[in-house]
Amino acid sequence: MTIQPSRSKSQASLSSPPAGLSRRQLMVASGAVAASAMVLGPATPAVAKEPFDRQGQPRFKLSLAAYSLRQSFGFMKGKPRQVPAGERPIDMFSFIDYCGQQGFEGAELTSYFFPPEADADYFRNVKRHAFLAGVSVSGTAIGNNFTQAAGPGLETDIVAAKQWIDHAVEMGAPHIRFFAGKGKELDQHPERLQTAVQALQQCADYAAQRGIFIGVENHGNLRPEQLLKIMRQVDHPWVGINLDTGNFISDDPYADLEACVGYAVNVQLKVNMKRPSGEKYPADLPRVAKILSQAKYQGYVVLEYEDESPWENIPKYRERLQKLLS
Repeated sequence: MTIQPSRSKSQASLSSPPAGLSRRQLMVASGAVAASAMVLGPATPAVAKEPFDRQGQPRFKLSLAAYSLRQSFGFMKGKPRQVPAGERPIDMFSFIDYCGQQGFEGAELTSYFFPPEADADYFRNVKRHAFLAGVSVSGTAIGNNFTQAAGPGLETDIVAAKQWIDHAVEMGAPHIRFFAGKGKELDQHPERLQTAVQALQQCADYAAQRGIFIGVENHGNLRPEQLLKIMRQVDHPWVGINLDTGNFISDDPYADLEACVGYAVNVQLKVNMKRPSGEKYPADLPRVAKILSQAKYQGYVVLEYEDESPWENIPKYRERLQKLLS
């Protein structure tokens, strides 16, 4: 089965001839585009990647990232650890139950907190448990770095990324968060942009075969222009941005969000932002909600709570977000 990319604005414009171009000329030109697409393959759009063309009104589904309760999981990146005194120990199954109890529609299951022996049966049991709990697995997440120098480390990250695409399929997660890499590494080694693009293209082709979206997060102090350059060069219908509202550390993060929101396939919402000086300050959540609404974003908004007293504050923020995004 051939997966067709979403209809972009450029493709939509072919339905009526531009001024000065006859319909016969248009048919010839369209035939040339179709022929080139046959050569390039069906997963390669014929035009440079544009923002997603979403129809209708914005729609939001609230999810919670497992990272919000990171201190309570007994595993961290494949290693067992002691849950601090005073924290409630949980695993992915009880985390899913918590999401349902708090009224979240989805749960984002961060890869860091799975036991190292988790296999296909384990991930299918996660899917079953979530279905019976009435909670969608909104996505999963890995912590790769594709702007590192080419070599064994990069190859290991690519192999692990493909493995987690398979795990996403088993769990019924439609989306997986990737890190492109680090803005500082791109500044110091501009040639590594192509390294990151090539790594993402490999993963994107594999993800498309499995029906999984890759969301490239604005992590590692990537600036909007760096992230958008990656989007345009990867140029794949199964790749977008995992837009983290707290990860643009600049003088105007809201303008940064506006520049990137059209490419979002998932939104990680943080309740605080950070200035270039390192100072944290409360996010203007109504303004963030307005940016998402004006962009006609449709999909999951995942609360990723990184601050103190998560068990007390997550329910309060869920209620507030429910009102802002309804």
